[in-house]
Amino acid sequence: MVVELALALGVDDARRVRMDTTVSETDIHFPTDSGLLWDSVRVLTRNAARIIEEIPDLPERLFNRTRSARRRMQEIHRMTRSERQHLQVPKYRELITITNQVINNVRAVARQGRASIGRLDCIAGLRVHTLCEQIKHYSGLAERVVAQARRRIIEEQSVPATEKLYSIFESHTDLIKRGKTQKPVEFGHKLFLAESRRGIILEYGVLDGNPTDDVHVKPWLKRHIERFGAAPELAATDRGFYSAANVEALRGAGVGLECMPQRGGQKTAERTEHEKSRAFKRGQKFRAGIEGRISVLVRGRGMKRCRLKGKQRFEFFIGLVVLANNLLVIGRHLAKTRPNLALAA
Repeated sequence: MVVELALALGVDDARRVRMDTTVSETDIHFPTDSGLLWDSVRVLTRNAARIIEEIPDLPERLFNRTRSARRRMQEIHRMTRSERQHLQVPKYRELITITNQVINNVRAVARQGRASIGRLDCIAGLRVHTLCEQIKHYSGLAERVVAQARRRIIEEQSVPATEKLYSIFESHTDLIKRGKTQKPVEFGHKLFLAESRRGIILEYGVLDGNPTDDVHVKPWLKRHIERFGAAPELAATDRGFYSAANVEALRGAGVGLECMPQRGGQKTAERTEHEKSRAFKRGQKFRAGIEGRISVLVRGRGMKRCRLKGKQRFEFFIGLVVLANNLLVIGRHLAKTRPNLALAA
């Protein structure tokens, strides 16, 4: 609706589009297997302790193993490179054993808690039910952490990035590698952005995993034509979006200038001439503007890291960032071109 408003007010016409991808991080600490095991122990123990507070005469006893788990986690973190060769596996075995014991113990507490809900008042019963559901959720994640640590550390297997769990609090987090020297890995979600020449974000998407950039061109082109009735006059991207199929799709749809540098391979004479043309070079200068837009979103609109919990709230947060950007762009345009209208608004 805001994009349609921008077009109706003459702020933009969606005829010149530049695209790029970036990353927004989730609010987690750097994931290590020992750290995830420790997180599992302390969260499960804390929830089980709260059930005991609600039902002091619960038959099942809670064994607090947080100190021993924390001690082994710290010992693992403090190991030198030479110590890791002969001490890491035994310490991980101990930490995994403690975590399994805690999982079994708190599940037994949760079972007894569920069985005792009937003799509690409504509010206390609701609290115990919620705690039992949290234990069910976190114990399942804790089992994944245990299996992951056993495979990686004890069995020395390579676990694919898509199977890894990077946080028990933000389990939807993806590992993103973009080849950045200063930040080789990022933990969060990859974002797709398509921006107009005036700075209006015409389309955005929160992506699953770490797909290559070239897979976004055809779906974006189809949606753009459906929304605006025609292909843009200019579509500019970096070389990550290039593929011969994408170039053909853009030209076939009627894009006036496809400004997408070839990535790898031997360039044909026609392609070389195209990329050396003045129009192509101007298009690449136009494309560079989205880097500034991303910087504004990250540093000025808070998109660097999402503090909200859960995948749904993460997507909601990114939507708010985009909405704020578009409203500010429209406001600035109206302040310059229609000061009376902007003042009335």
